[in-house]
Amino acid sequence: MSRSDQSNPWVPNAQPAIAEEMLRRIGVTDHDALYAAIPQNLRVDGLLDIPVGVRSEAALEREITDLLVGDPDPATLLCFLGGGCAPHYVPALTEEIVRRAEFLTSYWGNVYSDHGKYQAFFEYASLLGEIVDMDATCLPTYDHGNAAAVALRMACRAAGRPKAIIASAIGPDRSAIIASYLAPDVDVVHLPWLAGTGTVDLAALDEALDETVGAVYLESPNYLGAIDTGAADVAERAHRIGALVVGGCDPSSLGVLAPPSAYGADFACGDLQPLGIPMLFGGGLSGFLATRDEERLVCEFPTFLIGRTNTAIPGEHGFGLVAWERTSYMRRENGKDFGGTTTGLWAIGAAVTLSLLGPVGLRELGEGILQRRAYAAQMLADVPGVTVVAPEASRFKEFPIAYEGLSVAEVNRHLLERGIHGGHDLGMWDPAFAGNALVCVTEMHTKADIDRLVEATAEALA
Repeated sequence: MSRSDQSNPWVPNAQPAIAEEMLRRIGVTDHDALYAAIPQNLRVDGLLDIPVGVRSEAALEREITDLLVGDPDPATLLCFLGGGCAPHYVPALTEEIVRRAEFLTSYWGNVYSDHGKYQAFFEYASLLGEIVDMDATCLPTYDHGNAAAVALRMACRAAGRPKAIIASAIGPDRSAIIASYLAPDVDVVHLPWLAGTGTVDLAALDEALDETVGAVYLESPNYLGAIDTGAADVAERAHRIGALVVGGCDPSSLGVLAPPSAYGADFACGDLQPLGIPMLFGGGLSGFLATRDEERLVCEFPTFLIGRTNTAIPGEHGFGLVAWERTSYMRRENGKDFGGTTTGLWAIGAAVTLSLLGPVGLRELGEGILQRRAYAAQMLADVPGVTVVAPEASRFKEFPIAYEGLSVAEVNRHLLERGIHGGHDLGMWDPAFAGNALVCVTEMHTKADIDRLVEATAEALA
């Protein structure tokens, strides 16, 4: 079956049954009847003989840009930086919708004044909830770090315990946010993780788990891009002693990787940045947070939840805030946590992007990233002076490499002279990774882009 034969369940009225019902309502039997006013001699039977086009909007934009320039511009900066904010394609329709005045300029309102915006928020929560397989999704917070910190506080409150364990490798920014947000009433313990991959050390986790632990946090893929195949074991161990599990994930991976709920996580969190948010000098971030529809968990949300209800008119829906009384806006100083400004504009952008992708597109996005990352790792491994760290590990989007003879800063200076942003210097994050760079590859990178990185790296180390 071709992709064109598959309806997208994330686009309203795209299903064949709905299309048939619409035709029935207007009194026609098939689509051809809609064109009865067009003379037969102006119609073309069958399909037009049109050459196969490019496979994606991102590739089309790249091709047109190259045509306008004449040749691919060697001075165009390529970005292989990741670590929490990476180059992903932003669809033109997403940009168009988030720039609409009713979304862009409206800070906040009420259900009677911003009905359309509340519906857009509800659609975001529904789509995000579907890809993470959770029931309750709040409006997004500032970034992944903030979402993870809020989830950990929620989990510790629900469990009635004062300690949170960070079980896998996370980035320095996220670590700092969690530490400052959970202080002073939740103790944060960072466990040693497995060298090279940053995945959970189950022996260290077993030693750390006790009756004071209310939450365990892990990421898959983690800061080093590694997919943690032991995540289900982590959840089982945490639940055994009464702790809750917060699973961090990358939404661009959820077409090829199971969501945190699949391995038993009670909360799912991450950043919407891969879903239609430009990098914006590192500020294009928006943290999502979701959990099961359990009262003991939902009532711990400090942030806004949007729900749908019926109105006095049969068949009409209204959209508004759910369990408003739990927030600091109602409880003031007695609030369990602060529920302030959200990044609602990016929620709308993420909803538009997800609706454009659909389940098939989300899977293709993930597969494309997996293939590009694998190719980049394979090609860089063949460069003299480059070693791929823990090459046996399953990774998504990012992977660490080690340089021989030059520091990461020296290699990056050479790459920048050739219009390439190299990977993060992992030695600044952990001294054990001195001389290692974290390379990030997304759907934005073509084979030629990766080859260009490999060639420039080989020049630097020659």
